[in-house]
Amino acid sequence: MKSEPRTIPAVLDRISAELPDHEAVITDDREITYAELRTEARRAAAAMIDLGVEAGDRVAIWSPNTWHWVVGCLATHYVGAVVVPLNTRYTAGEATDILARTEAPLLLGMGEFLGADKTLELDRKALPALRHVVRVPVEKSDGTWDEFVARGTDLAAADARAAAVMPDDVSDILFTSGTTGRSKGVLCAHRQSLDAPAAWAACGELTSADRYLCINPFFHNFGYKAGILACLQTGATLIPQLTFDPEKAMRSVQNQRVTVLPGPPTIYQSLLDHPRRGDYDLTSLRFAVTGAAVVPVVLIERMQTELDIDIVLTAYGLTEASGFGTMCRADDDAVTVATTCGRPIADFELAIGAPDEAGAGEVLLRGPNVMLGYLDDPEATAAAIDADGWLHTGDVGVVDPHGNLRITDRLKDMYICGGFNVYPAEVEQVLARLDGVADSAVIGVPDERLGEVGKAFVVLKVGARLDAAAVIAHTREHLANFKTPRSVEFLDVLPRNPGGKVVKPLLREKL
Repeated sequence: MKSEPRTIPAVLDRISAELPDHEAVITDDREITYAELRTEARRAAAAMIDLGVEAGDRVAIWSPNTWHWVVGCLATHYVGAVVVPLNTRYTAGEATDILARTEAPLLLGMGEFLGADKTLELDRKALPALRHVVRVPVEKSDGTWDEFVARGTDLAAADARAAAVMPDDVSDILFTSGTTGRSKGVLCAHRQSLDAPAAWAACGELTSADRYLCINPFFHNFGYKAGILACLQTGATLIPQLTFDPEKAMRSVQNQRVTVLPGPPTIYQSLLDHPRRGDYDLTSLRFAVTGAAVVPVVLIERMQTELDIDIVLTAYGLTEASGFGTMCRADDDAVTVATTCGRPIADFELAIGAPDEAGAGEVLLRGPNVMLGYLDDPEATAAAIDADGWLHTGDVGVVDPHGNLRITDRLKDMYICGGFNVYPAEVEQVLARLDGVADSAVIGVPDERLGEVGKAFVVLKVGARLDAAAVIAHTREHLANFKTPRSVEFLDVLPRNPGGKVVKPLLREKL
């Protein structure tokens, strides 16, 4: 029997044939079966063809977790195009930059969301390739989605496109900030975008009986690949949450009998400490995955005992590795889960480069799920992936005798705020444009709720007058909220080494 191609359209065709009447996606306004999901995706794919989207074109999605995101994503894959997710927290300027660099002819953009209408703020003059914007209704009925889908009449053309997609074709470009301050686009193929989350799902023993509350945003690997694509391959039911609200999440767990709830540690802390937790029946929960921050052992223990979650795992991954890397296993104890990131998955090899006497060094990954490369940046690609195929992650770690990885530091000064990577160089570039700032450096500092938040050290020009509020307000104008520093300390001079580089460990000593 011929095996199915490792492409997302082929998986959609298979799961809709196997589980046509099984619930695929449940939101507040819709319940969609797997057969209906394929129908919706084919119609949207046909609509994209009608708008002139070609195979290999980039289709950007700038919207929160609605069912439209799932359909739009699968439709993009169905026509052989490339999904470019945009962080909903991006400013219009940040989104414009990525749309320009990917030359996307089509944007599935959010309507009004959280009191803002960022899609209308895009600089269309800077985007000559962007021919069409479809507005997804979020908080108001101000979308053009229905009109868009109505164009999708030639389903045979959509099916022909889907059949032509190959496993090594690029499926998506996810952007991750770089140490130079400019984001990099990570290219992954269909086989990678499927195989990595399939390995993740296997660790959690995910099946079609599971009901998956997806709080992680779809624009992030955790929501897109460990969410949409993990459910698509296993037949699990996806229940997206638009924004995280602890009580709404608990209500969904109770009413929908949710079994799977991944997320950063802050989500579980919010649920455990919520004064009304006892009002909700959370006993259906069986599988949770966390990571992206230091995880206290006591939190894992409380998740296992007070929330009675059978399988609690931690994981380590990065966009350049298709979003995955290592993961704990279901039979690991609480200490192993809390203090390590587990062992390699998805056929990855793990190594520590140039280890010191304690065995710590740069974390290296090699395997079929290492990215194809960075978008239009062969130099950065060559710097990240060496001649032997090892991906240099920029993280420092050590491997214990059982093969479990423990991350100890970051080579690139990156810190993680609320589950999102923040690179200080990008923030420092914004600070450099603030009138009155002579010099600046940003580091991550511990935060009980978000894991880490930014702290800016600022040196003022002679005679300049700025306070912390002005500095923070300036960064908020130009950067997504998670990148905005939460505190500012003014210094006369930044500590630098003989080569002129800021010595950030000395800044951390000031905390």
